[in-house]
Amino acid sequence: MRKYFDEIIRIAGNVVTVKAPGIGYDELAVITTDRGSSLAQVIRLEEDRVSLQIFSGTQGVSTGDRLRFLGRPMQVATGDDLLGRIFDGAGNPRDGRPEVKTELVDTCSPAVNPIKRRRPDTMVPTGIPMIDVFNSLVESQKLPIFSVAGEPYNELLARVGLQADADVIILGGMGLRHDDYLKFRETFEEGGVLGRTIMFIHTAADPVVECLLVPDLCLAVGEQFALEGKRVLTLLTDMTAFSDALKEIAIIMEQIPSNRGYPGDLYTQLARRYEKAVDFDGAGSMTLLACVTMPGDDVTHPVPDNTGYITEGQFYLRNGRIEPFGSLSRLKQQVNGETRDDHRAIMNACIQLYALCRESREKRDMGFEMSPWDERLLKYGDHFEEKIMDLAVNIPLFEALDRCWEILAECFEPAEIGIRHSIIEAHWPKPLAESGAEETAEAAA
Repeated sequence: MRKYFDEIIRIAGNVVTVKAPGIGYDELAVITTDRGSSLAQVIRLEEDRVSLQIFSGTQGVSTGDRLRFLGRPMQVATGDDLLGRIFDGAGNPRDGRPEVKTELVDTCSPAVNPIKRRRPDTMVPTGIPMIDVFNSLVESQKLPIFSVAGEPYNELLARVGLQADADVIILGGMGLRHDDYLKFRETFEEGGVLGRTIMFIHTAADPVVECLLVPDLCLAVGEQFALEGKRVLTLLTDMTAFSDALKEIAIIMEQIPSNRGYPGDLYTQLARRYEKAVDFDGAGSMTLLACVTMPGDDVTHPVPDNTGYITEGQFYLRNGRIEPFGSLSRLKQQVNGETRDDHRAIMNACIQLYALCRESREKRDMGFEMSPWDERLLKYGDHFEEKIMDLAVNIPLFEALDRCWEILAECFEPAEIGIRHSIIEAHWPKPLAESGAEETAEAAA
């Protein structure tokens, strides 16, 4: 039994400071007040001065109240009993069902030892051509979706969760609007995946302290399922809300601010979560996809800027589409060479031609004369945006590759697309003799 401490020397916001020697970082404590008791967590140590954030807030807390330290960090229940359940940011049921009483595991555990990790080599199909064809998602990858407020990033995240090949889906919502939370729930329920989904939801109306706990709860639970051999897909939204909660606590604690007021350890706090993505050697895997909103569409904002150094690429969501320029999956080369022999060729050719299309659009907008080649590029760009880039397009990878070939054949001749003749012979949608005849007739005209 740990002894009580009642020398509370400071109360600010949701944070109290107490003199207590021999306490560890992230350790839990129970504070007893006239209104009952509440959990708190150690967030700063300075000699024998311990700062704790109280989950339920400091309303009703006085300097005469007592704290009892539990000698352990935050813990969360694990196991199959969590499947189909919805919890709040403190791990309590939000769905009106009983509390889960199963094995507990610590949150905030260290990242997995690199020698226990496998080299990522398995593609995660999503049914979204701009991901599957051009920036493939790979098991155990950590990827953010960079977006601005108003873009359908939560809809995209829900769709990936609905269609990705995974055994367990874990959703962590931070600062969600209530209708966004209901939309996730409705999408997963109608799609038939709610039974293998676990949700930890913090809404904008909940205490800010709980926002900080959501990623740790999700990743601790996901790691246990991965150790059992399951393929886990963890979806986090929005990591900017998580970072803003860190900023708020740092201001309360009067920490020296860094860039734009964020704490100096923002990179460490983000990396501590993202590095939980793992493919265990001899067990399962955990893939991490996170939404990061960019205030003012500014990629140099501290949250996306730090995120880009940690993760293995990023998706840019603009104008309701995944932007092909700037979006990147650094692990795609490890899987797209194993899908179909034309995958890499189509990926490169389509993006190169789309880049030329943008140049032709600029020429058109500036009033320059359009050549027949420019006209074909403009036609190609319209078809590519409508049939491939539109997020409403929902087709398997091979069908998406075939559709790319059809668009190319409709707009160009085989010699114009920059793909090896052997690959063109195997996949060109119409007979090459016919294409060559058309090319000769056009040249003669």
